[in-house]
Amino acid sequence: MMDLLEAKFKMNYSRFTLDVEMSLPSKGVTVVFGPSGSGKTTLLRCLSGLEKAHLGYLKIAGHVWQDEGIFVPVQYRKIGLVFQESRLFPHLNIQENLLYGYQRTSPDERNLQFDEVAQVLNLGTLLTCRPEKLSGGERQRVAIGRALLTSPKLLLMDEPLASLDMQLKAEIIPFIKRIEKKFKTPIIYVTHSMNEVLQLVDTMVILKAGKVENIGSVEEVFSDVRLREVVGGEQLGAVLETRVIEHDEGFGLTKLGFMGQILHVPRQHIPVGQSLRVHIHSKDVILSTVQPKGVTSVLNTLSAKVKKVGELDPEGYSVDIELDAGRPILATITRKSLTKLNLQLGQTIYAHIKAIKMMHELEDL
Repeated sequence: MMDLLEAKFKMNYSRFTLDVEMSLPSKGVTVVFGPSGSGKTTLLRCLSGLEKAHLGYLKIAGHVWQDEGIFVPVQYRKIGLVFQESRLFPHLNIQENLLYGYQRTSPDERNLQFDEVAQVLNLGTLLTCRPEKLSGGERQRVAIGRALLTSPKLLLMDEPLASLDMQLKAEIIPFIKRIEKKFKTPIIYVTHSMNEVLQLVDTMVILKAGKVENIGSVEEVFSDVRLREVVGGEQLGAVLETRVIEHDEGFGLTKLGFMGQILHVPRQHIPVGQSLRVHIHSKDVILSTVQPKGVTSVLNTLSAKVKKVGELDPEGYSVDIELDAGRPILATITRKSLTKLNLQLGQTIYAHIKAIKMMHELEDL
């Protein structure tokens, strides 16, 4: 399958240099994440054409938009843009706002229709309203709809939920998921919010000081021992894509399966067979070199192999261990425990999981 996007940008500022090279898949949600000042918004501006990198290359769906001697201006790029503020036209009602981009797209280039976008984003009852009458979440849904109705080859979203409270974020995130699933429009999503990252992301790009630190599936990237330098230790851990196997009504549990292994979580009200993304914090993983004997209170134990040991800080007390349980698992243990366990690369180990959280349960700090 052809990559949707191949990009290489270099821009020099007085205190900052953006120097990135990446190739992204042709589907799903790619989240660009990194600390403040890492270059996330600058990267998005280069992708959109709002900013011209003095050295740059951009190819999308077989079309070159930037190269030596080539630069397609933003107005001629088939890109939808959604910003932190909805930027709706106050003198137009919601239907007129939505039609603004649609009517400026030639009929032979329209691959999304007004009625289906309005239906997916649940905008039908708002069409005659003015923007000032809408909640913040409703306005952002309209902004997303307006961007989609330009029939973009790519949807760029720059901190679209940053100004909303947790309740409104919880309202919008399912609509963003539905957009990608329904319309197959690839999304590049910039955010500071780890909650948003883990609910939405398929591919993850980690930026640090203007460079790509890591790129890949969320399962691989988020369990990289180097991620602590970017996100800190508050939410460091493993992200697993599981599937609901059955519900244990008697004990109020849901049984999840992934890569031939089993996890139990509190009862989830979703159908058997449906996928569920979960997060296991690295501090909630206890390691042992032998299988537990007898009865324990720990419901979840995974068999894994030692894949990588993080850097040892002589002044620190802990170290991150990357495990392979069919999918990456991350454990944070003390340096003393590392010495006692005498861990070796490739060694079989048993990971006892103290707690598992669903993505929507994560809190941003």
